[in-house]
Amino acid sequence: MTENGKIKTGVVVSDKMDKTVVVRVDSVKTHPIYKKQFVISKNFKVEDSENKYKVDDQVVIKETKPYSKGKAFKVIGDTESVNKAK
Repeated sequence: MTENGKIKTGVVVSDKMDKTVVVRVDSVKTHPIYKKQFVISKNFKVEDSENKYKVDDQVVIKETKPYSKGKAFKVIGDTESVNKAK
């Protein structure tokens, strides 16, 4: 994986695992024929080594090398702190 991994924004839906949170990322898709827009949600297991983030926190995640079988993203920060840094 290159250093420029995919960056996504989502909401923490579970923080019950140690050093891992589950983040729901929503994306809007358009039907190819009917042109109706609908929301697709996908859950990602994300590395949170400090156990800092709790349920309903909005976070920014970045794709990294795999930590385990199902975990290949890391929390960069919450949306407010990342927006201030830009």
